Amino acid sequence: MEIPKGPFCQSCGMPMDMPDCFGINADGTQNNYYCCHCFCDGKFTTPDITLEEMTDLVVSIMVENVKMPEEQARQISESFIPTLNRWKK
Repeated sequence: MEIPKGPFCQSCGMPMDMPDCFGINADGTQNNYYCCHCFCDGKFTTPDITLEEMTDLVVSIMVENVKMPEEQARQISESFIPTLNRWKK
């Protein structure tokens, strides 16, 4: 599997390698930290999601869309997502 190039969404870890992958700020400008799935119109699309819920969501996306084995997807997600800006304590 090819390792994606960043930048990565600082909420879910999605690679943002094309302009339409980036979230949108309240003023309509591109947000350089969060993807279009996590951030729209200047706010998080799921403001109350927990780290655990985000991890489970990302695992399910990786299994379904990337066809990655669940154990591998969980291992990657559990080690990578907590390092992203939204989840750092």
